[in-house]
Amino acid sequence: MSTAPPGLDTGTLTHLQTWQGRTETLHDQVTAAPLRALLATLDRDDPAPAAGTPLPALGHWLYFLPTHRHSEIGPDGHPQRGGFLPPVPLPRRMWAGSRLVWNTDNPLRVGDDVQRRSRIASVQHKHGRSGDLVFVQVAHELHNVRGLALSDVHDIVYRDAPRPGDPAPEPTAAETGAAWQRELTPDDVLLFRYSALTFNGHRIHYDRRYVTETEGYPGLVVHGPLIATLLMDLLRRHLPIATVRAFHFKALRPSFDGRALRVNGQPSPDGRSVRLWAQDTDGWLTMSAVAEVA
Repeated sequence: MSTAPPGLDTGTLTHLQTWQGRTETLHDQVTAAPLRALLATLDRDDPAPAAGTPLPALGHWLYFLPTHRHSEIGPDGHPQRGGFLPPVPLPRRMWAGSRLVWNTDNPLRVGDDVQRRSRIASVQHKHGRSGDLVFVQVAHELHNVRGLALSDVHDIVYRDAPRPGDPAPEPTAAETGAAWQRELTPDDVLLFRYSALTFNGHRIHYDRRYVTETEGYPGLVVHGPLIATLLMDLLRRHLPIATVRAFHFKALRPSFDGRALRVNGQPSPDGRSVRLWAQDTDGWLTMSAVAEVA
């Protein structure tokens, strides 16, 4: 266990680490309506999903949504701290990445009853140049009546609010010359629709006054899972019949509404994997990912 600096005392850190090993089991049904709405949000013209339609990769994020009562919502639009996730006392929270593996012999399909078993795998503290960081890793397994369908290890990072004079993280220039490229400009309607689809009340995605005045961002923040979904959508547009076996992504830098976002893909020579990445309007790398396909 690490020793906490003054910003996060040792007693608080010890308390947070008691969440390690906690479990939660939820049940849901894969219905067609959220999937239809996602296809519309992604501007796709796929056939309407019906009973038995396989769920596209990352489509499971439309289910098992947080349904906290309105009185349980905090000032940032997220549920108040505590419950299954540890009550990390740091103001900023972001989805930093995921590592997913699918059982390709058992895809989730519209109509499936699904059980999600979740476990807090780790709670780790670090102290960076801009202050405290707490990393919470949550391991999810989704099962239908035929057994395990996919696993999704989800990384959440909590961090201090920015302070005047804090050093800005060094950006990384995105690679150029990708075989696949698609450019779009996320707007507040796209972000609102994705927030609605995932029942995400976090105000950084739709409340411009809050995000600029309270959290200090220059605009509405594009959801990390939305960017990951756009990367997967790029793969599906170029390899429509491919089966995704695994996918992992890491969020590196926030993207904002009203600014161009480019998603890129580069298949490997053997065709077994695709490197995927997103870049902002200035050419900085915002997300990197790799998909394994069959």
